[in-house]
Amino acid sequence: MRVGLISDTHNPSVGVEPPPEVAAAFQDVEVILHAGDIYSHACLDWLEAIAPVYAVELGAEAHFETDHRVVDKKRVLNLEGHSIGLIHDLMVPGMAQELTEHSPLSKHFPPDADLSKALETVFDSTVDIVIFGHTHYPVIEEYQGILMVNPGSPQLPKQLRRLGQVAVMELEPGRKSAEILNLSTFS
Repeated sequence: MRVGLISDTHNPSVGVEPPPEVAAAFQDVEVILHAGDIYSHACLDWLEAIAPVYAVELGAEAHFETDHRVVDKKRVLNLEGHSIGLIHDLMVPGMAQELTEHSPLSKHFPPDADLSKALETVFDSTVDIVIFGHTHYPVIEEYQGILMVNPGSPQLPKQLRRLGQVAVMELEPGRKSAEILNLSTFS
């Protein structure tokens, strides 16, 4: 199963909808997971023209109350035998800072701590994949058997207004992988 991963679209402040390169990057995905900072139903409608969308948003009950695609703060989905935690602002218990390319789990998570147990306190469930956003920094790291992915932002990477990134995840029972896609390669 191919899964499109996106976060921090910030529509409509950076455009009415995501850039068209997202559609090219998500060609052949079967589902899209949006890790928050959506702000607009139109963004989700645009993405849903590509594939079914599951999303999280802080304050979803106020802005997306009747939108079945969005839940507040966090959710757990099961796809291809994997338990996927979807959240916007991930603070990993045991780490003093957010997970970015400059602060990977391998360097900053206590080596004697159990990542699975730490994440279970976040998601109220065991997960083997975590998709998150918020930092606008793309990250893929597998640590203690858990795949962590932040797809970055398609229009505000590293908080700069320009073409950014999304990610695509490949899932099979017993296998998981992800790849960051720079949208400039689809221009």
